[in-house]
Amino acid sequence: MTVIDADAHVVECEHTWDFLEPHEQALRPTLVNVPGQTGRNALWWYIDGRLANTGPVAFNETVKAIRELEDVPGRLRHMDELGTDVQVLFPTLFLRPLTTRPEVERALYRSYNRWLAERCAGQPRLRWAVALPFMTPEAALEELRFGAEHGACAVFMRGVEGDRSPSHPSYFPVYAEAERLGLPMCIHAANGSFAAHDLFADDPGFWRFKFPGINAFHTLLTKGIPEQFPRLRFGFVELSAQWVPYAVHDLRRRSERTGRALPDHLLAANRIFVACQTDDDLPYVLRYAGDDNLVMGTDYGHADTSSEIEALRNLQADERVAPVVAGKILGANAAALYGL
Repeated sequence: MTVIDADAHVVECEHTWDFLEPHEQALRPTLVNVPGQTGRNALWWYIDGRLANTGPVAFNETVKAIRELEDVPGRLRHMDELGTDVQVLFPTLFLRPLTTRPEVERALYRSYNRWLAERCAGQPRLRWAVALPFMTPEAALEELRFGAEHGACAVFMRGVEGDRSPSHPSYFPVYAEAERLGLPMCIHAANGSFAAHDLFADDPGFWRFKFPGINAFHTLLTKGIPEQFPRLRFGFVELSAQWVPYAVHDLRRRSERTGRALPDHLLAANRIFVACQTDDDLPYVLRYAGDDNLVMGTDYGHADTSSEIEALRNLQADERVAPVVAGKILGANAAALYGL
């Protein structure tokens, strides 16, 4: 069985921005020490006049050169130790809003994509999600095609981008092209809106990072977006899967009121995959998600509520889940989502 980590991460470093064009050098992010902060919380990115946290980095479980892909052979050796055959890599910095200027977004995403393409070149075990500058539609399509040509197996998307949810028609050209290229749209726990991100300053992360993705699931199905793109796959990543029964139940109640019939196997019928966690009530979740539409990630490189570096191995030992089902979650389902 091929074991696929459906949600691993890279942590951006100064080399990430080496692919900026000469005329973009003034936009280059810089690492700064924030006064009043100590230890690991002292280093932040300075981007377009704002400070951005470097993320929930797993300092104790991963090595800097490995999580930043400076040491690719070391990353592969660690994957061997964890019993992982393939990792699908998502960003760290882009999980939050960074700028409102299209030219800054375009420059950062373009450099990130080329850095990751170079780091993963010739390594079939390291696949990645291409980041799209949605503020510039033609650039988003350009980056999408670049990713497809250079090893990307997914499109990274946040639950809200600016003032738009993923059901907005402005994304339809991207959906059509991703469908043509065979890349799934993967909505990761993330937030691309300063207004939504800053609404509750004391929020520990649920409102800003988890809820937008859950809402995107509900909205995409309510608006019938998967029906409009009948070959496009969707992934919902790093949100756990405990919310799936509630969301499916709510969708069915709403459909009853409008007279719209929903298929029995809602996720399968809409080519939707959800990344689960070992602490989810998996027997309950499986009743609503089905055996073929759950995947699992470790959140490799991060240290937050979704992080479990041994998650894939732990699922194989979980007596609540039949071995054949665990095998699907760790292998066949992820391969189907990412087209591996």
